[in-house]
Amino acid sequence: MTLEEFIGSNSTEKRMETVTALEELLVAARKQDSLTVGVYESAKLMNVDPDSVVLCVLATDEEDEDDIALQIHFTLLQAFCCDNDINILRVSGMTRLSQLLEEDTEDSNGNEPRDLHCILVTNPPVQPLQSPALQNISSFCEESRCRNQWVPCVEMQDR
Repeated sequence: MTLEEFIGSNSTEKRMETVTALEELLVAARKQDSLTVGVYESAKLMNVDPDSVVLCVLATDEEDEDDIALQIHFTLLQAFCCDNDINILRVSGMTRLSQLLEEDTEDSNGNEPRDLHCILVTNPPVQPLQSPALQNISSFCEESRCRNQWVPCVEMQDR
């Protein structure tokens, strides 16, 4: 096994651990009401209280890659997160994300589903999130930045 193969396989394992940690973190944060969902809602919160945000999840699928407006929003959110030392994680797999957050395709009133393209995990000062999952994700983001990958990407698999 060459060094490149070893590093590549280690990186793949780390990504899988990070996906599992992200799933655990999102479920725990949802139960503690520590999630802000939606591009607009996220931008509002970061403008008012950026210190409460511990992770910004930017989610897309292939069909979203050509959405210029969404990509502009992502660029602005990423810049804001970098300026405020907020970890950013780019995720593909909107279906799995929707399952984790128990989102229906439409609510009972026939309204559109929530915008899952941006999700903020907040850390309330009263009961801070002290989860190994958050530490795992933070470590992954930091290691990625050391490799000059400022916005690491992971893929969530449908189940």
